[in-house]
Amino acid sequence: MQHLTLFTLAITLIATICLAKSPYQSVLQHSRIRGRQHGPNVCAMQKIQGTDKKYFTNCKQWYHRKICGKPTVISYECCPGYEKLSGEKGCPAALPLVNIYNTLGVVGAATTKMYSERAQLREEIEGPGSFTFFAPSNQAWAALPTEILDALVSNVNIELLNALHYHMVNHRLTSEDLKHGSAFPSMYQDFNVHIHHYPNGIVTVNCARLVKTDQHATNGIVHVVDRVITAVTNNVHTFIDTDDDLETLRTAVAAAGLTQMLESDGHYTVFAPTNEAFEKIPPEMLKRILGDPVALRDLLNYHILKNMQCAESITSGTPLETLQGTVLEVGCDGSDMTLNGKAIIQKKDQLGTNGVVHYINELLIPDSAKTLLELAQGSVITTATKLFVDAGLGSHLSGSEALTILTPQNEAFKEGVTMTGELKKLLKNHILKEQLSSGVLYHRQELETLGGIKLRVLVYRNSLCIENSCIAAHDKTGRFGSMFTVDKVLTPPMGTIMDVLKSDDRFSLLVGAIQTAGLTELMNQAGPHTVFAPTNDAFSALPKADLNKLMGNPQELASVLKYHMAKEILVSGGVGSHTRLKPLQGDKLELNMRNQTVYINKVPVVEADLMATNGVVHAVGAIIKPLANQSQNNSKGPCEDAGGNRPLSKEEATPAKPP
Repeated sequence: MQHLTLFTLAITLIATICLAKSPYQSVLQHSRIRGRQHGPNVCAMQKIQGTDKKYFTNCKQWYHRKICGKPTVISYECCPGYEKLSGEKGCPAALPLVNIYNTLGVVGAATTKMYSERAQLREEIEGPGSFTFFAPSNQAWAALPTEILDALVSNVNIELLNALHYHMVNHRLTSEDLKHGSAFPSMYQDFNVHIHHYPNGIVTVNCARLVKTDQHATNGIVHVVDRVITAVTNNVHTFIDTDDDLETLRTAVAAAGLTQMLESDGHYTVFAPTNEAFEKIPPEMLKRILGDPVALRDLLNYHILKNMQCAESITSGTPLETLQGTVLEVGCDGSDMTLNGKAIIQKKDQLGTNGVVHYINELLIPDSAKTLLELAQGSVITTATKLFVDAGLGSHLSGSEALTILTPQNEAFKEGVTMTGELKKLLKNHILKEQLSSGVLYHRQELETLGGIKLRVLVYRNSLCIENSCIAAHDKTGRFGSMFTVDKVLTPPMGTIMDVLKSDDRFSLLVGAIQTAGLTELMNQAGPHTVFAPTNDAFSALPKADLNKLMGNPQELASVLKYHMAKEILVSGGVGSHTRLKPLQGDKLELNMRNQTVYINKVPVVEADLMATNGVVHAVGAIIKPLANQSQNNSKGPCEDAGGNRPLSKEEATPAKPP
């Protein structure tokens, strides 16, 4: 019964939250629920430690106990519009309904009340009417630069009165009326105040956060805000056009043809790189981008969000889409606003009529504006990048050819690798002759390299490989080329399977066995084949009498060898925790990967991925035998065709989508 009661309560609370009309109301309702145990009309608030900043709490913040990466403490306060009564639990009493002037004194805006009297605004906000007053908190006035505050209070009849009138709208607006992207004419020359109501419940006016909302009065309503706001008359392009710190950006915007867009109606967020930010970029790279209209437009659009984000709207890292089509993670670290985890924003919330500008001291360069060589500048592929340059391939990677580079991770190379003629040739075969996306690759597709050879695409359920190298990270698509980060150095196919075996002394006994069993032609056919090739040591480990008997019986020998062969191509990167393969003869083979080693029926592979034009060879150190549970269900010997196996279904054989 107790469980049923708790379940019913949980459903009721969820339904209550879901019925809230706006994000702000949802967060307020959640705070009410969290504060309910302390009495009626109590809201749980989260305060960032070491600051005066408080927030109504949502589920995520409640459990994480962090805002902008900083720990919070929970306090319980009266919800908007209510107050405590002596001796009673919670906040049972509604605040007395008085005029706006007197309301200012009881909602934490006493300084606004004082300046309203000085500016002779008191009579207006005590009298008849229906006003909305976005009243700066006491802390907001204290935070104003001294010279600005002095200029206001030295001319109370004009400057201060105008400033206060700009905080007022000539009709009542509750938090429900403050819709995202709306604007309302203020009582100062009808200049608009700009409202943004974010999904996390934060509401801003001209980027000032509403910290106390819906404080009703007899002649209107008061919303307390965390800063003094100023009239907005210019669009975002005007900031760029008139600020000498943005001179390079101004030139770039004009060259990219973005001026008209930044002057048009909208709700943009522009992360504006300063001259200093441009100067940090290598001169050759900057010159190339500024001289390439496509790359330049991508670069600038990467600095512009599709929606307006004031600094106060951010309480944690949030991925936001740019006009370039990719995302930036906009976050915060204490009082700092961050981009992709970096505190590079110098000046926040320069508000325009069509958006907001944040000044940044570091240029953000999207992949789509980079050359292949610039794409390859990464911590996990530094070895490959250096080797490509040392091999004389830098001109291909920094030019305008449409190419795709297969870049092995650092751990794919042996320590102390040095440049040789063979390595130069091998690296050239890591560059494909066209720009590709992994999403368009398909099984057994052939790709031509700069070295003139063809590479096969191999698609498995959980991996996408090109020959033995499997893609280990998301594609990077540059201005002219793409980069696939791969887990291994590529092994291009060199001859048929029979050629591979003959060229390696470890397989001399196997070569003789294949010839004795009459399988030479099979190993030279088009395939594809996967061969688990026993080394000489594997054959030598057999009792001499058994080995002689096996070698003297071509039919039995063929059965044993066919159990080591499959009519499909499976590289080590395609082996998962439990992979099955149907051999040419006998029951299924059970494969798995443990500690970077492939096992077939519990026999370890001693060297994987010897690539051939018609398949792949994996060297094994023992003759593979059926597992015990297979042979128990099999009336024939381990070297004979067990039969009764189903082939892989079409679904099993169909490769997975690329990662």
